[in-house]
Amino acid sequence: MLWSLLKIVLFIVVVAALTLGAGRLMETDGAIRVALADVEFTLGPFQAAIAALLLIVATWVLLKLIGLLIALVRFLNGDETAISRYFSRNRERKGYRALADGMLALASGEGREAMSHAARADRYLRRPELTNLITAQAAEMVGDKRKAETVYKELLHDDRTRFVGVRGLLRHKLDEGDTDTALALAEKAFALKPKHNETQDVLLKLQAGKEDWAGARKTLGAKLKHGTLPRDVHKRRDAVLALSEAKDIFAEGKSVEARETAIEANRLSPDLVPAAVMAARGYTANNQEKYATRVIKKAWEVRPHPDLAAAFAEIEPQESPTERIRRFQQLTRIHPDDPETKMLLAELNIAAEDFPAARRALGDLATAHPTARSVSLMAAIEKGEGASDAVVRGWLAKALTVSRGPQWVCDKCQNIHAQWHPVCQNCGAFDTLAWREPQEGVIAVPGSTEMLPLLVGAEPEETTVEPPTPAVQPVTEDEPQEAVSVPEAAAIVPQEQRDEADTRVKT
Repeated sequence: MLWSLLKIVLFIVVVAALTLGAGRLMETDGAIRVALADVEFTLGPFQAAIAALLLIVATWVLLKLIGLLIALVRFLNGDETAISRYFSRNRERKGYRALADGMLALASGEGREAMSHAARADRYLRRPELTNLITAQAAEMVGDKRKAETVYKELLHDDRTRFVGVRGLLRHKLDEGDTDTALALAEKAFALKPKHNETQDVLLKLQAGKEDWAGARKTLGAKLKHGTLPRDVHKRRDAVLALSEAKDIFAEGKSVEARETAIEANRLSPDLVPAAVMAARGYTANNQEKYATRVIKKAWEVRPHPDLAAAFAEIEPQESPTERIRRFQQLTRIHPDDPETKMLLAELNIAAEDFPAARRALGDLATAHPTARSVSLMAAIEKGEGASDAVVRGWLAKALTVSRGPQWVCDKCQNIHAQWHPVCQNCGAFDTLAWREPQEGVIAVPGSTEMLPLLVGAEPEETTVEPPTPAVQPVTEDEPQEAVSVPEAAAIVPQEQRDEADTRVKT
């Protein structure tokens, strides 16, 4: 501020002096007499102008000499770079001007011009940590990936730019699909800057894709520690990772460790259905039916799910259909109006051969909001009540065209999965699968070549419908609609009871 004011004052003084000098020159008789000591000079107008220019040049040279003298004094006082800075000041000025022009060209989308300015700035400044950044980004802008990768590798040699180099190479490897190298680079970038949010997300996604659940849990803990992830989201995702880790442990034959990890996952997120199912089955295998019931009821309170009902049935596999209906009241009383509860009651009453009760439990679900499962249940009810085969076949034919109902659908890419996975099998997104109905335009038909005997109760040639090949991909307008499998409506009924019911219905 003070220096700006001094420059303004100096400018005004110079203008005033020049004005005064010009006025005096006009008042003279065409000559200027200059007396210096005992010597007197008489200068004409042209000679006076030349003398003024020489005076200005002498003043500029004097100022430069004074600056050099000051730099020399600083050098003598211990500033080793004072003299070199004095002589390179002009080069620095040109270099920073070129650097600024390169940044402006980069912001304007002019990649090649930015590279040209960056090369000029590097020639003047000799500071690659500044110019290489512009060169690399400009090379990426014009599509010269080889040049960009070479520059990023050069940035690795400087501690100040190493993270930028690693991050740039990481993006290149991700674009190329080299996930192994990308994972190693992401781990290196995370070690350099553990607080960097983008690096955390990339590392977490790569670790989940490689099924490194333990490493992913550590990365998730770092996100919570550095404040880049809310605590409730952290608990949910940590539960997802713990569940995935438990599945791997179970696959290795370590059932005890798997059960403990699954219980931990359920504790972290009680509403995570796969975790609740695995924890309940672990309790059941350990003869802790009370804890298994508690886990399933708590998850059922959040949202009913057929896998929870199947796990609940496994707690008492030898009970009769009537006893099962009575025990399942612990679940069916929680959300009596939920479609899953209605279909569950209908299945239980079908197993007990109480078809009127099954019809009352199902209500108008098969007509108001038909799904493959509810329509199949209605076919079983009609068959059990003695309806004609034409009526039964009509309901089964309808099951081929209606919605499959809730499925595991990725919220990011809308891909349908037959089973829950921590990572979408289509887009690779982490923790995006939700139990809901797919978007319109995706239909599902039974993927099995035969319906359950409990539902049909007739010979295969009379009621079996051959569906197309099962698929789980979303259907677009330009593609033919493919078939996907319908969940078995009576999966919670033991096989012995289903065979017995089949025999009775046939009779």
